[in-house]
Amino acid sequence: MKYCFLLFILLLQVKLQAQNTIQERLGYSKGTKLLILHADDLGLSHSEDSASINLFENGDVSSGSIQVTCPWFSEIAHYASAHPGADLGIHLTLTSEWKYYKWGAVSTTDYTSGLLGSNGFFYNDVDSLGMMARPSAVKAELKAQIEKAIHAGIQPTHLDAHMGCCFINRDFFKAYLDLAHEYKLPCLLNVDAFKLMFHLDISDLISDKDVVTDKVFMALSPAPLQDRAAYYTHILNSLEPGLNCILLHAAFDDDEMQAITVEHPDYGAAWRQADYDFFASSACKQTLEKNHIRLITWKEIKEKLMQ
Repeated sequence: MKYCFLLFILLLQVKLQAQNTIQERLGYSKGTKLLILHADDLGLSHSEDSASINLFENGDVSSGSIQVTCPWFSEIAHYASAHPGADLGIHLTLTSEWKYYKWGAVSTTDYTSGLLGSNGFFYNDVDSLGMMARPSAVKAELKAQIEKAIHAGIQPTHLDAHMGCCFINRDFFKAYLDLAHEYKLPCLLNVDAFKLMFHLDISDLISDKDVVTDKVFMALSPAPLQDRAAYYTHILNSLEPGLNCILLHAAFDDDEMQAITVEHPDYGAAWRQADYDFFASSACKQTLEKNHIRLITWKEIKEKLMQ
């Protein structure tokens, strides 16, 4: 009888947890608007690092993720090591999209892995990656990137994926989710966004132990640069209670970023400067405050829900 009663209590707790919203599971009221302001592509360049660190230092963003494969990884790894409280995850990377500025795999130089194009670097696009890469090689590479980050002194708080490289098919997604479970890290998950953008239904692959965002937002090409502030202001003004995430890309429109993104105006130097300008602005802070939006980090999510 005693064991039956304990089992009943356990099942009741599981049921109640499943009924709670993510904000309630995190200790907030049901009506709380939680937002992760998340800077992508750290490690890409000195410009990207400088702009993103500036936003971190001023409290303008709450989170960021690092591209381990990129040339300026050492700079952001040093920052992360010196600031263990910073909410920095791994921006798992399997593509190299710029014309002249390239990178390849951490785990292998073997072309039979399917990870590398004829130039020895990652493919420019996710379609080529999906057609050529072996799932086992993908998982080995993702794990190697996480291990390299940890070896460099980074204490990753979460995982996400550059250009959605882990969301283009079920095999890649399973590797992504398996590694999140292995390292006890939350990872970026959104059922509706993955269906819409990648035609991937993950609903049968996730469980109650996974943290799923309610909404994910990102300025997509070819939205006009001059409308960037209006775009983000509309998102903040209409944000609903739940766990929300804005993926932004902050860098300065300088010589370095212009050279890196040559002939690639989408997500280029001016595009990234526009993101920086909005999130560094007093207008952004005022809009967050006016709408009673609470900034949250993946680190907080990890510590409360993933232990």
